[in-house]
Amino acid sequence: MGELSKLQGLGKKSELQLNQIGVYTKADLQKIGAIPTYIKLGEPHLCFLYALAGALEDRSWIDVAQNDKTRLIIELDNYKNI
Repeated sequence: MGELSKLQGLGKKSELQLNQIGVYTKADLQKIGAIPTYIKLGEPHLCFLYALAGALEDRSWIDVAQNDKTRLIIELDNYKNI
C-alpha cells in the first residue's frame, strides 16, 4: 500500500477510499483538508472525519473524537452552509 495507510488512524481500506477520490498522499490530504475530503467521500461515519483530522495531526482518531468532536462538527456544518 501507499503512504496514507501508514498515517495514524488510516488503514488499507481508508487508503483505497481516499485513492478513489484522488487523494494519494498526506500532502494531497493537507491541500484539500479533512472536512472537504470527508464530504467528497460521501460523508461516511463521523469516525472517518476524526481519522482524517487525526492523520493530519498525527493523533489517534479517538483522541480527536474526545477532544475536537464539537469543533469539527461545527466546522463541517459551517462548510456545508457556505
